[in-house]
Amino acid sequence: MYAARILWITANSPPPVPAAEVSRTGWNIHYRPPEGVAEALGRSPYEAIVLEFPLGGWSAAGLLEAARRLAPGVPVLIRAAPADAPEVMHLTGRGAAQFLADGAQGWVQLGCVLEGIRKGGLARLAERAQREDWEGLLVGESPELRQVMHIVRLVASRRCTVLITGETGTGKEMVARCLHLAGTRRRGPLVAVDCSALPENLLETELFGHVRGAFTGAVQNRTGRFEQAHGGTLFLDEIGELPPPVQVKLLRVLQEREFQRLGSSETVRTDVRVIAATNCDLPRAIERGLFREDLYYRLNVVPIQMPSLRQRPDDVPILAMHFVEKICHNEQIEPKSLAPEALARLRGHAWPGNVRQLENAVEMAVALSGERRILTALDFPLPEAPARSAAPGEFPLVALPDQGLNYERTLAAVERSILEQALRKTGGNKKAAAEMLGLKRTTLAAKVRTLAVEALC
Repeated sequence: MYAARILWITANSPPPVPAAEVSRTGWNIHYRPPEGVAEALGRSPYEAIVLEFPLGGWSAAGLLEAARRLAPGVPVLIRAAPADAPEVMHLTGRGAAQFLADGAQGWVQLGCVLEGIRKGGLARLAERAQREDWEGLLVGESPELRQVMHIVRLVASRRCTVLITGETGTGKEMVARCLHLAGTRRRGPLVAVDCSALPENLLETELFGHVRGAFTGAVQNRTGRFEQAHGGTLFLDEIGELPPPVQVKLLRVLQEREFQRLGSSETVRTDVRVIAATNCDLPRAIERGLFREDLYYRLNVVPIQMPSLRQRPDDVPILAMHFVEKICHNEQIEPKSLAPEALARLRGHAWPGNVRQLENAVEMAVALSGERRILTALDFPLPEAPARSAAPGEFPLVALPDQGLNYERTLAAVERSILEQALRKTGGNKKAAAEMLGLKRTTLAAKVRTLAVEALC
Protein backbone atom coordinates (compact mmCIF):
# COMPACT_ATOMS: atom_id res chain seq x y z
CA MET A 1 0.00 0.00 0.00
CA TYR A 2 1.35 3.42 -0.94
CA ALA A 3 1.95 5.69 2.07
CA ALA A 4 0.34 9.12 1.84
CA ARG A 5 3.06 11.79 1.83
CA ILE A 6 2.40 14.82 4.04
CA LEU A 7 4.40 18.04 4.13
CA TRP A 8 4.08 19.28 7.70
CA ILE A 9 5.04 22.96 8.15
CA THR A 10 5.82 23.78 11.76
CA ALA A 11 8.03 26.27 13.59
CA ASN A 12 8.04 24.03 16.68
CA SER A 13 9.32 20.57 17.47
CA PRO A 14 7.49 17.88 15.45
CA PRO A 15 4.28 16.89 17.24
CA PRO A 16 3.96 13.33 18.52
CA VAL A 17 1.84 11.39 16.04
CA PRO A 18 -0.19 8.53 17.53
CA ALA A 19 1.34 5.25 16.41
CA ALA A 20 -2.11 3.77 15.84
CA GLU A 21 -2.96 6.46 13.29
CA VAL A 22 0.34 6.01 11.45
CA SER A 23 -0.22 2.26 11.26
CA ARG A 24 -3.84 2.59 10.18
CA THR A 25 -3.40 5.18 7.45
CA GLY A 26 0.18 4.68 6.26
CA TRP A 27 1.32 8.26 6.81
CA ASN A 28 4.71 9.41 5.56
CA ILE A 29 5.30 12.79 7.22
CA HIS A 30 8.03 15.22 6.15
CA TYR A 31 8.54 18.05 8.66
CA ARG A 32 9.86 21.36 7.37
CA PRO A 33 10.15 24.85 8.93
CA PRO A 34 8.15 27.69 7.32
CA GLU A 35 11.19 28.95 5.41
CA GLY A 36 11.58 25.55 3.73
CA VAL A 37 8.19 25.42 1.98
CA ALA A 38 9.38 26.40 -1.51
CA GLU A 39 12.36 24.04 -1.46
CA ALA A 40 10.30 21.10 -0.19
CA LEU A 41 7.54 21.52 -2.76
CA GLY A 42 10.09 21.86 -5.55
CA ARG A 43 11.80 18.59 -4.70
CA SER A 44 8.99 16.13 -3.98
CA PRO A 45 5.23 15.68 -4.50
CA TYR A 46 2.83 15.53 -1.56
CA GLU A 47 -0.76 14.46 -1.11
CA ALA A 48 -1.46 16.98 1.67
CA ILE A 49 0.14 19.99 3.35
CA VAL A 50 -0.40 20.80 7.04
CA LEU A 51 0.23 24.26 8.50
CA GLU A 52 0.60 23.97 12.27
CA PHE A 53 -0.04 26.96 14.53
CA PRO A 54 1.78 28.89 15.85
CA LEU A 55 4.09 29.59 12.91
CA GLY A 56 6.77 31.53 14.77
CA GLY A 57 6.02 34.95 13.31
CA TRP A 58 5.48 33.74 9.77
CA SER A 59 2.34 34.82 7.91
CA ALA A 60 -0.10 31.92 7.68
CA ALA A 61 -1.84 33.61 4.73
CA GLY A 62 1.51 34.00 2.95
CA LEU A 63 2.43 30.36 3.51
CA LEU A 64 -1.02 29.28 2.30
CA GLU A 65 -0.65 31.35 -0.87
CA ALA A 66 2.84 29.93 -1.50
CA ALA A 67 1.58 26.37 -1.04
CA ARG A 68 -1.36 26.90 -3.42
CA ARG A 69 0.90 28.50 -6.02
CA LEU A 70 3.65 25.86 -5.88
CA ALA A 71 1.36 22.84 -5.44
CA PRO A 72 -2.00 23.60 -7.06
CA GLY A 73 -4.57 20.93 -6.32
CA VAL A 74 -2.94 19.74 -3.07
CA PRO A 75 -5.18 20.33 -0.02
CA VAL A 76 -3.73 22.59 2.67
CA LEU A 77 -4.97 21.74 6.18
CA ILE A 78 -4.67 23.87 9.30
CA ARG A 79 -3.84 22.36 12.70
CA ALA A 80 -4.56 24.84 15.46
CA ALA A 81 -6.03 25.27 18.87
CA PRO A 82 -9.62 26.53 19.29
CA ALA A 83 -8.25 29.93 20.34
CA ASP A 84 -6.96 30.44 16.80
CA ALA A 85 -10.40 29.86 15.26
CA PRO A 86 -10.88 33.44 13.89
CA GLU A 87 -7.66 33.30 11.87
CA VAL A 88 -8.40 29.74 10.79
CA MET A 89 -11.81 30.81 9.46
CA HIS A 90 -10.06 33.56 7.50
CA LEU A 91 -7.68 31.01 5.97
CA THR A 92 -10.45 28.58 5.01
CA GLY A 93 -12.11 31.45 3.20
CA ARG A 94 -8.91 31.88 1.20
CA GLY A 95 -8.64 28.24 0.17
CA ALA A 96 -7.45 26.18 3.16
CA ALA A 97 -9.09 22.78 3.07
CA GLN A 98 -9.96 21.98 6.66
CA PHE A 99 -9.43 22.96 10.28
CA LEU A 100 -7.88 20.21 12.40
CA ALA A 101 -8.44 20.79 16.11
CA ASP A 102 -5.38 20.37 18.29
CA GLY A 103 -5.75 17.08 20.15
CA ALA A 104 -6.97 13.53 19.55
CA GLN A 105 -9.95 14.60 17.43
CA GLY A 106 -7.61 16.44 15.07
CA TRP A 107 -5.63 13.29 14.39
CA VAL A 108 -8.82 11.41 13.56
CA GLN A 109 -9.88 14.16 11.15
CA LEU A 110 -6.51 14.11 9.43
CA GLY A 111 -6.67 10.34 9.14
CA CYS A 112 -10.05 10.53 7.41
CA VAL A 113 -8.76 13.12 4.95
CA LEU A 114 -5.71 11.05 4.03
CA GLU A 115 -7.74 7.87 3.65
CA GLY A 116 -9.93 9.68 1.16
CA ILE A 117 -6.87 10.92 -0.72
CA ARG A 118 -5.36 7.47 -0.92
CA LYS A 119 -8.52 5.59 -1.84
CA GLY A 120 -10.17 8.00 -4.21
CA GLY A 121 -7.45 10.25 -5.60
CA LEU A 122 -9.07 13.26 -3.92
CA ALA A 123 -6.01 15.53 -3.68
CA ARG A 124 -7.57 18.72 -4.99
CA LEU A 125 -8.41 22.21 -3.83
CA ALA A 126 -10.64 22.18 -0.78
CA GLU A 127 -13.39 24.32 -2.21
CA ARG A 128 -13.69 22.04 -5.23
CA ALA A 129 -14.18 19.05 -2.90
CA GLN A 130 -17.23 20.75 -1.40
CA ARG A 131 -18.89 21.51 -4.73
CA GLU A 132 -21.60 19.54 -6.43
CA ASP A 133 -20.40 16.80 -8.78
CA TRP A 134 -20.97 18.84 -11.93
CA GLU A 135 -18.88 21.76 -10.73
CA GLY A 136 -15.85 19.52 -10.35
CA LEU A 137 -15.90 18.97 -14.12
CA LEU A 138 -14.98 22.62 -14.79
CA VAL A 139 -11.47 23.06 -13.44
CA GLY A 140 -10.19 26.58 -12.82
CA GLU A 141 -10.72 29.72 -10.78
CA SER A 142 -10.57 32.47 -13.41
CA PRO A 143 -13.35 35.09 -13.64
CA GLU A 144 -14.09 33.91 -17.20
CA LEU A 145 -14.73 30.34 -16.07
CA ARG A 146 -16.70 31.47 -13.04
CA GLN A 147 -18.99 33.42 -15.39
CA VAL A 148 -19.62 30.25 -17.40
CA MET A 149 -20.46 28.37 -14.18
CA HIS A 150 -22.80 31.17 -13.13
CA ILE A 151 -24.76 30.86 -16.37
CA VAL A 152 -24.91 27.08 -15.97
CA ARG A 153 -26.43 27.46 -12.51
CA LEU A 154 -29.04 29.90 -13.79
CA VAL A 155 -30.27 27.94 -16.80
CA ALA A 156 -29.51 24.29 -16.00
CA SER A 157 -33.07 23.50 -14.92
CA ARG A 158 -34.68 25.44 -17.76
CA ARG A 159 -35.88 23.92 -21.00
CA CYS A 160 -34.46 26.67 -23.21
CA THR A 161 -31.84 25.76 -25.80
CA VAL A 162 -28.22 26.74 -25.21
CA LEU A 163 -25.59 27.51 -27.84
CA ILE A 164 -22.00 27.00 -26.66
CA THR A 165 -19.33 28.64 -28.82
CA GLY A 166 -15.57 28.76 -28.55
CA GLU A 167 -12.33 27.53 -30.02
CA THR A 168 -11.56 23.84 -30.42
CA GLY A 169 -10.49 22.21 -27.17
CA THR A 170 -11.96 24.78 -24.78
CA GLY A 171 -14.36 22.32 -23.12
CA LYS A 172 -17.69 22.93 -24.85
CA GLU A 173 -18.80 19.32 -24.42
CA MET A 174 -17.88 19.47 -20.72
CA VAL A 175 -20.15 22.50 -20.29
CA ALA A 176 -22.97 20.61 -21.99
CA ARG A 177 -22.44 17.76 -19.53
CA CYS A 178 -22.55 20.25 -16.64
CA LEU A 179 -25.82 21.74 -17.92
CA HIS A 180 -27.31 18.26 -17.95
CA LEU A 181 -26.03 17.18 -14.52
CA ALA A 182 -26.92 20.46 -12.80
CA GLY A 183 -30.52 20.47 -14.00
CA THR A 184 -33.73 18.60 -13.34
CA ARG A 185 -33.06 16.29 -16.31
CA ARG A 186 -29.92 14.75 -14.79
CA ARG A 187 -31.76 11.46 -14.17
CA GLY A 188 -32.59 11.26 -17.89
CA PRO A 189 -30.17 10.34 -20.69
CA LEU A 190 -27.52 12.64 -22.13
CA VAL A 191 -27.20 11.79 -25.83
CA ALA A 192 -24.43 13.36 -27.93
CA VAL A 193 -24.25 13.63 -31.72
CA ASP A 194 -21.22 14.89 -33.66
CA CYS A 195 -22.86 16.55 -36.67
CA SER A 196 -19.55 16.59 -38.56
CA ALA A 197 -18.85 12.87 -38.19
CA LEU A 198 -21.72 11.58 -40.35
CA PRO A 199 -22.47 12.10 -44.04
CA GLU A 200 -25.64 13.99 -44.92
CA ASN A 201 -27.57 10.90 -46.03
CA LEU A 202 -27.09 9.24 -42.62
CA LEU A 203 -27.45 12.26 -40.35
CA GLU A 204 -31.22 12.53 -40.76
CA THR A 205 -31.86 8.92 -39.79
CA GLU A 206 -29.34 9.26 -36.98
CA LEU A 207 -31.31 12.14 -35.47
CA PHE A 208 -34.88 11.13 -36.22
CA GLY A 209 -34.72 7.39 -36.87
CA HIS A 210 -36.40 5.43 -39.66
CA VAL A 211 -38.87 2.63 -40.22
CA ARG A 212 -38.27 -0.64 -41.97
CA GLY A 213 -38.23 -0.23 -45.75
CA ALA A 214 -37.67 3.56 -45.64
CA PHE A 215 -34.69 3.13 -47.97
CA THR A 216 -32.49 0.41 -49.39
CA GLY A 217 -30.81 -1.38 -46.50
CA ALA A 218 -33.37 -0.32 -43.87
CA VAL A 219 -34.18 -3.87 -42.79
CA GLN A 220 -35.55 -2.90 -39.38
CA ASN A 221 -36.87 0.08 -37.46
CA ARG A 222 -34.27 2.40 -35.94
CA THR A 223 -34.76 4.74 -32.99
CA GLY A 224 -33.20 8.15 -33.57
CA ARG A 225 -31.24 10.23 -31.10
CA PHE A 226 -34.21 12.51 -30.35
CA GLU A 227 -36.20 9.53 -29.12
CA GLN A 228 -33.22 8.15 -27.22
CA ALA A 229 -32.86 11.49 -25.41
CA HIS A 230 -36.54 11.70 -24.40
CA GLY A 231 -36.76 13.10 -20.87
CA GLY A 232 -33.13 14.15 -20.98
CA THR A 233 -30.68 16.20 -23.03
CA LEU A 234 -29.56 16.06 -26.65
CA PHE A 235 -26.15 17.57 -27.32
CA LEU A 236 -25.52 18.53 -30.95
CA ASP A 237 -21.79 19.10 -31.35
CA GLU A 238 -20.36 20.91 -34.39
CA ILE A 239 -23.83 22.25 -35.24
CA GLY A 240 -22.25 24.50 -37.88
CA GLU A 241 -21.61 21.40 -40.02
CA LEU A 242 -25.30 20.48 -40.20
CA PRO A 243 -26.43 20.20 -43.86
CA PRO A 244 -29.20 22.64 -44.94
CA PRO A 245 -31.91 19.97 -45.44
CA VAL A 246 -31.40 18.68 -41.91
CA GLN A 247 -31.38 22.23 -40.56
CA VAL A 248 -34.98 22.63 -41.77
CA LYS A 249 -36.13 19.50 -39.92
CA LEU A 250 -34.23 20.42 -36.77
CA LEU A 251 -35.91 23.83 -36.75
CA ARG A 252 -39.34 22.18 -36.85
CA VAL A 253 -38.48 19.88 -33.95
CA LEU A 254 -37.31 22.82 -31.85
CA GLN A 255 -40.47 24.78 -32.63
CA GLU A 256 -43.09 22.04 -32.47
CA ARG A 257 -41.42 19.45 -30.21
CA GLU A 258 -42.40 16.73 -32.64
CA PHE A 259 -41.01 14.93 -35.70
CA GLN A 260 -41.54 12.00 -38.03
CA ARG A 261 -39.22 9.06 -38.50
CA LEU A 262 -37.84 8.69 -42.00
CA GLY A 263 -40.36 6.74 -44.08
CA SER A 264 -43.19 7.14 -41.56
CA SER A 265 -46.24 9.41 -41.39
CA GLU A 266 -46.60 8.92 -37.64
CA THR A 267 -45.82 11.99 -35.54
CA VAL A 268 -43.60 11.43 -32.52
CA ARG A 269 -43.73 13.86 -29.59
CA THR A 270 -40.46 14.48 -27.79
CA ASP A 271 -39.48 16.05 -24.49
CA VAL A 272 -35.85 16.93 -25.04
CA ARG A 273 -33.62 19.79 -23.95
CA VAL A 274 -31.29 20.68 -26.84
CA ILE A 275 -27.76 22.01 -26.33
CA ALA A 276 -25.65 22.86 -29.39
CA ALA A 277 -21.98 23.71 -29.74
CA THR A 278 -19.74 25.00 -32.50
CA ASN A 279 -16.37 26.58 -33.15
CA CYS A 280 -17.70 28.15 -36.35
CA ASP A 281 -18.67 31.79 -36.81
CA LEU A 282 -22.39 31.16 -37.35
CA PRO A 283 -23.33 34.78 -38.15
CA ARG A 284 -20.81 34.73 -40.97
CA ALA A 285 -22.11 31.32 -42.11
CA ILE A 286 -25.58 32.90 -42.24
CA GLU A 287 -24.28 35.73 -44.44
CA ARG A 288 -22.81 33.16 -46.82
CA GLY A 289 -25.99 31.11 -46.96
CA LEU A 290 -24.54 28.09 -45.15
CA PHE A 291 -26.69 28.30 -42.03
CA ARG A 292 -30.32 29.24 -41.52
CA GLU A 293 -30.86 32.48 -39.66
CA ASP A 294 -34.11 31.31 -38.05
CA LEU A 295 -32.40 28.15 -36.75
CA TYR A 296 -29.56 30.24 -35.32
CA TYR A 297 -31.96 32.36 -33.28
CA ARG A 298 -33.83 29.27 -32.14
CA LEU A 299 -30.58 27.71 -30.89
CA ASN A 300 -29.03 30.88 -29.49
CA VAL A 301 -31.62 31.47 -26.75
CA VAL A 302 -28.89 31.30 -24.09
CA PRO A 303 -25.38 31.84 -25.48
CA ILE A 304 -22.30 30.61 -23.62
CA GLN A 305 -18.90 31.71 -24.92
CA MET A 306 -16.11 29.44 -23.73
CA PRO A 307 -12.88 31.36 -23.06
CA SER A 308 -9.65 30.16 -24.62
CA LEU A 309 -6.82 29.06 -22.35
CA ARG A 310 -4.91 32.18 -23.43
CA GLN A 311 -7.62 34.25 -21.75
CA ARG A 312 -7.21 32.48 -18.40
CA PRO A 313 -3.49 31.76 -17.90
CA ASP A 314 -3.87 31.52 -14.11
CA ASP A 315 -5.94 28.37 -14.64
CA VAL A 316 -3.10 26.58 -16.46
CA PRO A 317 -1.23 25.42 -13.30
CA ILE A 318 -4.50 24.29 -11.70
CA LEU A 319 -5.49 22.35 -14.82
CA ALA A 320 -2.01 20.85 -15.19
CA MET A 321 -2.01 19.49 -11.64
CA HIS A 322 -5.56 18.23 -12.12
CA PHE A 323 -4.48 16.29 -15.22
CA VAL A 324 -1.37 14.91 -13.48
CA GLU A 325 -3.56 13.65 -10.63
CA LYS A 326 -6.17 12.23 -13.00
CA ILE A 327 -3.64 10.45 -15.24
CA CYS A 328 -1.68 8.97 -12.33
CA HIS A 329 -4.93 7.75 -10.80
CA ASN A 330 -6.17 6.22 -14.05
CA GLU A 331 -2.81 4.56 -14.75
CA GLN A 332 -2.60 3.35 -11.13
CA ILE A 333 0.88 4.77 -10.62
CA GLU A 334 2.35 6.71 -7.72
CA PRO A 335 1.43 10.39 -7.70
CA LYS A 336 3.68 12.85 -9.51
CA SER A 337 3.99 16.60 -9.20
CA LEU A 338 5.16 19.54 -11.28
CA ALA A 339 8.31 21.49 -10.48
CA PRO A 340 7.86 25.28 -10.24
CA GLU A 341 9.81 25.84 -13.48
CA ALA A 342 7.51 23.36 -15.27
CA LEU A 343 4.45 25.25 -14.02
CA ALA A 344 5.99 28.52 -15.20
CA ARG A 345 6.69 27.04 -18.64
CA LEU A 346 3.17 25.74 -19.01
CA ARG A 347 1.65 29.00 -17.85
CA GLY A 348 3.65 30.99 -20.40
CA HIS A 349 2.66 28.86 -23.40
CA ALA A 350 -0.02 30.08 -25.84
CA TRP A 351 -1.93 26.74 -26.05
CA PRO A 352 -3.59 27.11 -29.45
CA GLY A 353 -5.26 23.74 -28.82
CA ASN A 354 -6.53 24.97 -25.44
CA VAL A 355 -7.38 22.58 -22.60
CA ARG A 356 -7.26 19.48 -24.81
CA GLN A 357 -3.73 20.29 -25.92
CA LEU A 358 -2.64 20.89 -22.32
CA GLU A 359 -4.05 17.53 -21.21
CA ASN A 360 -2.23 15.76 -24.06
CA ALA A 361 1.04 17.49 -23.13
CA VAL A 362 0.68 16.42 -19.49
CA GLU A 363 -0.17 12.85 -20.48
CA MET A 364 2.95 12.66 -22.65
CA ALA A 365 5.09 14.09 -19.85
CA VAL A 366 3.76 11.59 -17.31
CA ALA A 367 4.34 8.69 -19.72
CA LEU A 368 7.90 9.68 -20.65
CA SER A 369 9.01 10.64 -17.13
CA GLY A 370 9.31 6.98 -16.15
CA GLU A 371 9.81 6.44 -12.44
CA ARG A 372 10.59 10.10 -11.74
CA ARG A 373 7.99 11.72 -9.54
CA ILE A 374 8.79 15.34 -10.37
CA LEU A 375 7.93 16.62 -13.85
CA THR A 376 10.36 19.32 -14.96
CA ALA A 377 10.25 21.89 -17.75
CA LEU A 378 12.31 19.50 -19.92
CA ASP A 379 9.39 17.04 -19.88
CA PHE A 380 7.35 19.55 -21.91
CA PRO A 381 9.06 20.10 -25.30
CA LEU A 382 6.48 22.66 -26.38
CA PRO A 383 6.76 24.29 -29.81
CA GLU A 384 8.02 27.82 -29.88
CA ALA A 385 5.57 30.68 -30.30
CA PRO A 386 4.82 31.46 -33.96
CA ALA A 387 6.90 34.11 -35.64
CA ARG A 388 5.70 37.69 -35.41
CA SER A 389 3.20 38.63 -38.08
CA ALA A 390 4.19 41.33 -40.46
CA ALA A 391 3.28 44.80 -39.30
CA PRO A 392 0.65 46.69 -41.28
CA GLY A 393 2.13 47.61 -44.61
CA GLU A 394 4.95 45.01 -44.45
CA PHE A 395 4.70 42.40 -47.24
CA PRO A 396 0.90 42.63 -47.54
CA LEU A 397 -0.84 39.51 -48.83
CA VAL A 398 -3.25 41.64 -50.86
CA ALA A 399 -2.35 45.10 -52.10
CA LEU A 400 -5.02 47.66 -51.32
CA PRO A 401 -5.42 50.07 -54.25
CA ASP A 402 -5.98 53.76 -53.59
CA GLN A 403 -9.51 53.56 -54.95
CA GLY A 404 -10.36 50.66 -52.56
CA LEU A 405 -11.76 47.22 -53.36
CA ASN A 406 -14.72 44.93 -52.76
CA TYR A 407 -13.83 43.29 -49.46
CA GLU A 408 -16.15 40.26 -49.66
CA ARG A 409 -15.29 39.52 -53.29
CA THR A 410 -11.55 39.79 -52.63
CA LEU A 411 -11.75 37.62 -49.53
CA ALA A 412 -13.67 34.98 -51.48
CA ALA A 413 -11.05 35.07 -54.24
CA VAL A 414 -8.22 34.52 -51.76
CA GLU A 415 -10.12 31.66 -50.11
CA ARG A 416 -10.90 30.12 -53.49
CA SER A 417 -7.24 30.30 -54.47
CA ILE A 418 -6.14 28.52 -51.28
CA LEU A 419 -8.71 25.76 -51.76
CA GLU A 420 -7.74 25.24 -55.40
CA GLN A 421 -4.07 25.01 -54.48
CA ALA A 422 -4.80 22.41 -51.82
CA LEU A 423 -6.92 20.37 -54.21
CA ARG A 424 -4.24 20.64 -56.89
CA LYS A 425 -1.52 19.42 -54.50
CA THR A 426 -3.65 16.47 -53.38
CA GLY A 427 -4.83 15.49 -56.86
CA GLY A 428 -8.42 16.49 -56.10
CA ASN A 429 -8.62 14.38 -52.92
CA LYS A 430 -10.94 16.42 -50.71
CA LYS A 431 -10.15 14.48 -47.55
CA ALA A 432 -6.40 15.04 -47.96
CA ALA A 433 -6.95 18.69 -48.90
CA ALA A 434 -9.07 19.21 -45.79
CA GLU A 435 -6.33 17.71 -43.61
CA MET A 436 -3.75 19.95 -45.28
CA LEU A 437 -5.82 23.05 -44.40
CA GLY A 438 -6.88 21.90 -40.94
CA LEU A 439 -10.54 21.70 -41.96
CA LYS A 440 -13.17 19.02 -41.66
CA ARG A 441 -13.95 17.29 -44.93
CA THR A 442 -17.58 18.44 -44.78
CA THR A 443 -16.47 22.04 -44.19
CA LEU A 444 -14.15 21.95 -47.19
CA ALA A 445 -16.87 20.38 -49.34
CA ALA A 446 -19.30 23.15 -48.37
CA LYS A 447 -16.73 25.84 -49.18
CA VAL A 448 -16.01 24.22 -52.56
CA ARG A 449 -19.72 24.34 -53.41
CA THR A 450 -20.24 27.88 -52.15
CA LEU A 451 -17.18 29.39 -53.81
CA ALA A 452 -17.52 27.35 -57.02
CA VAL A 453 -13.99 26.08 -56.57
CA GLU A 454 -12.51 24.26 -59.53
CA ALA A 455 -11.44 20.84 -58.19
CA LEU A 456 -8.37 20.24 -60.35
CA CYS A 457 -8.16 16.44 -60.38
